[in-house]
Amino acid sequence: MKQQSISSFFIFLLFLHCTYTFAQSPAAAPAQAPAVVVAQPPAATPTQAAAPHGITNVTKILEKAGHFTIFIRLLRSTQEENHLFSALNDSSSGLTIFAPTDSAFSELKSGTLNTLSDGDKSELVKFHVVPTFLSTSQFQTVSNPLGTWAGTGSRLPLNVTSYPTSVNITTGLTNTSLSGTVYTDNQLAIYKIEKVLLPKDIFASNAPAPAPVAPAPEKPAKAVPAANVESPVAPVDISSAVWFMHNNVVGSVGIVAAAVFAL
Repeated sequence: MKQQSISSFFIFLLFLHCTYTFAQSPAAAPAQAPAVVVAQPPAATPTQAAAPHGITNVTKILEKAGHFTIFIRLLRSTQEENHLFSALNDSSSGLTIFAPTDSAFSELKSGTLNTLSDGDKSELVKFHVVPTFLSTSQFQTVSNPLGTWAGTGSRLPLNVTSYPTSVNITTGLTNTSLSGTVYTDNQLAIYKIEKVLLPKDIFASNAPAPAPVAPAPEKPAKAVPAANVESPVAPVDISSAVWFMHNNVVGSVGIVAAAVFAL
């Protein structure tokens, strides 16, 4: 009976030990959420890789630079601002703009811009835009005349001459030089000029015609003395006068002869 009690006691202790051991064992790790697979963007296609250069706002650049109020006004009134916007978005060759300052416009004859038609104003703006990007060093190798948005030819000549420290521009009516770089980003170049580029196509034909030269007054004819003027003479019958002179001569001869004989 005593042995059975001891056995029961040991079984009881073993049960307590097992219970304590199980209680001390770490809790099972919570089930981990499945890993999130992030989808990678597809590789860029050639079209995406060739995305156009960011659109550049020409008028904003000029406004920030200052002193281009009149040129900006022309860009907007002629809608060429939108033309530039589209060209910079679509063109791969870039643009070069010669921007006249306000002082350049002030050198024009008063009221010059007001006398131009809308078409002439648009052409004037286009004459300041070259449809390709030109750095200052590239002016050394360009071919004259430069083509502009206004066109080219004898009525729209635009010639540049590059020197070590300057670039000269001539139109046949304007002669000026680049006075500074306003903006450049390898797609758009804006250069400051101090004179408005006047195309012959507009300003040569609109130039006032020279005043007609008054004819020189005719010199008065010299008066001819009355004595030298021959007046018509009526024919005169001189036969009686001749007969009278003949009789007188004969009579005189007779008298002389009688005097001689008397001696």
